[in-house]
Amino acid sequence: MTAILFIIVVLAWGLSWYGIHLQLGPVPADTSIFLRFFLGTIMLWLWLWLTKRWQPVSWRQHRWFAALGMCLFCVNFQCFYAAEAYIPSGIVSVVFSLATVFNAGNQWLYHGIRPAPRVVAGAALGTCGVGLLFADQLQLQGTQTALGIALALAGTYCFSLGNLVSRRITAEGITLPNAVARAMAWGTLVLAGGVVLRGHGFAPEWSAQYLGALLYLSVIASVVAFLAYLSVVARIGPERAAYVTVISPIIALTLSTVLEGYAWSLYAMLGLPLILAGNVVIFLPSYRLQRLKPV
Repeated sequence: MTAILFIIVVLAWGLSWYGIHLQLGPVPADTSIFLRFFLGTIMLWLWLWLTKRWQPVSWRQHRWFAALGMCLFCVNFQCFYAAEAYIPSGIVSVVFSLATVFNAGNQWLYHGIRPAPRVVAGAALGTCGVGLLFADQLQLQGTQTALGIALALAGTYCFSLGNLVSRRITAEGITLPNAVARAMAWGTLVLAGGVVLRGHGFAPEWSAQYLGALLYLSVIASVVAFLAYLSVVARIGPERAAYVTVISPIIALTLSTVLEGYAWSLYAMLGLPLILAGNVVIFLPSYRLQRLKPV
């Protein structure tokens, strides 16, 4: 059962980046993101109610839910949607896998927790990979494509800040599904305000492609995969479950190559594996590294 849940998460999150690509078009990005998380919020609250896992919270804690919603379900996705206007979805997914590096840096910056040597080594590999990726896009397609990578990095860093906020919330005894349901509601509310202020409207594109992508991103990628991931974490632990972020970009890259016509250059063939290898080194349990050290 654990293997099935793991595969569900990998496939759902690996395909979600191409789902974002399918939503790009006449509908403004903030409207698409709002519709995605509006439906996702309803589904998640329904799940909490049906499973009787709803947990009451104090009004004081809603400031943290609002901060979490801004980081995980609002600003970061605006960056990701904007990034996919410039670069293939597979590249965005690989850049997003650097969230582990940002997590370690933020832990050191805000909490004084010095990263382990393997995390430093993984971060170095990831940084070199991003540098090669930037060089590749600047050489082949100009500054606009490099802007796409910068936006993907900004969205990933925002997501990393959200991880810090989520730890602050769960430290008070609030379960992660309850925290995410409230955070998603806050993020959706802020997105709705942005849509109104910009005069974009809430109407989707009434095409099979757009509506199919919307349902997939709302139900499968935002709710089903998230709940499956929590089950995997409970079964095998967060370190092993985090390998999802290493495998799912491979699926996204394959789709970009086949469906978006992404052309692999020498820089990309060197840079992208370095980023993924950096994540593998970070997730590698420390006891294995101890076994690799010479006596």
